[in-house]
Amino acid sequence: MSKRGTLLFSLGTHLHLPIHELDSAGWEVHVATNLPDARTIIRERDLQTGMILLDDPYRTTLGNMEDIMLAGDSMEWIALLTEKCLQSPVLCRFVAENCFDYHTLPLDAKRLSIVLGHAVGKAELKSRVSTRRKTYRDDELVGESPAIQEIYQKMRKMEGVDAPILISGESGTGKELVANIIHKHSARAKGPFVAVNCGALPPHLIQTELFGHEKGAFTGAIQRTVGRIEFAAGGTIFLDEMGDLPFELQTNLLRFLQEKTIERVGSHQSITIDARVIAATNVDLEKSVAEGRFREDLYYRLNVLSLKMPPLRDRSGDIELLAMAFLEKFSNKRKLSSRRFNQQALRCMNLHSWPGNVRELINRVQRAVIMSDGPFITPADLGLERRSATRNLLTLEKARDKAEKEAIQYSLLCHRNNISETARQLRVSRATLYRLMNKFQITV
Repeated sequence: MSKRGTLLFSLGTHLHLPIHELDSAGWEVHVATNLPDARTIIRERDLQTGMILLDDPYRTTLGNMEDIMLAGDSMEWIALLTEKCLQSPVLCRFVAENCFDYHTLPLDAKRLSIVLGHAVGKAELKSRVSTRRKTYRDDELVGESPAIQEIYQKMRKMEGVDAPILISGESGTGKELVANIIHKHSARAKGPFVAVNCGALPPHLIQTELFGHEKGAFTGAIQRTVGRIEFAAGGTIFLDEMGDLPFELQTNLLRFLQEKTIERVGSHQSITIDARVIAATNVDLEKSVAEGRFREDLYYRLNVLSLKMPPLRDRSGDIELLAMAFLEKFSNKRKLSSRRFNQQALRCMNLHSWPGNVRELINRVQRAVIMSDGPFITPADLGLERRSATRNLLTLEKARDKAEKEAIQYSLLCHRNNISETARQLRVSRATLYRLMNKFQITV
């Protein structure tokens, strides 16, 4: 019978261990006394388990132990501890948070072989689960719901053209992320992506921030300054919180959209700038136009292509996907790979209304990773106690509306926005389908 492999990582103190006893118990032990050798063994041998020797609490460097665990993040680790190490609170916490089990020295080959066998079983189980779980990047839009699939579909069309885009949606829905993704997949990907939050800048600074200024243009202007639009030449300028742009500056922006030229403050010379404009807003610009707070001609110049980002509460099934992705990200940063949500936390997250959308979810998960003590993240760690979650239970009418909206979105997606085919599949008339699409603000 072929032997199973395992790694023993120690900093040169393994020689006194009777490793040969494990060999006779059916284990091939690969010894590494430094990080490069350990990484090489893990990469070449495809091991499922590893052992870390902790025999002196005063000489142990936990940073090295964490590095080797990250190198073999799919492995299960067993700590080999002396009685002296078990008296160290720091080492005990490290082992409790990062290891499958521990084995008290002196080495008992029979007992340790059983522990290693259990660890292999756990590693194989983890492998089955991880193959079903996708790892997401920071610059990726996470989600599989019909609402977000519709966004994917529209984004792909927008990436291949160069027209202005207006992205609307509540705060925290990912408008800047979407703008950045469109830029990275467009013909302007090699150019800069310059983001400006129009709502975060004082009104008297917005003009110079966007268009720049010449030396001596005003008190304190000791040198020429290039504006954000000029910095975006060859790329994309992203104007967030567009609804907060002062009315008097909307004319200047309109001129840039029409003529592709700007003038720095204090100058009468026009500068031609080739930059795509993507704007975002969390307010109803059509209402602002009707109330005289936003120029109608600028609105139509910006709104050549439009995207409406769905709120998190309308993205059925995505909350858990997003939470898992953020949990993995923040846990890896703190080197706490064992953190996971308990079932009550998952339930509370799905019941919460998420007024702050994805941004709120990010903040709650990050706080939970920092504040939780055990391997499970609870509703209390997320700030979502059971009593607060139950307040957000849907009425039957809202549940029905939500189900109808998702069914229509999914059917449109499957039939590539063909209204006749969608109506036929849903068994409603075209007139009824149009009425429901208008009710749920679904556009194609």
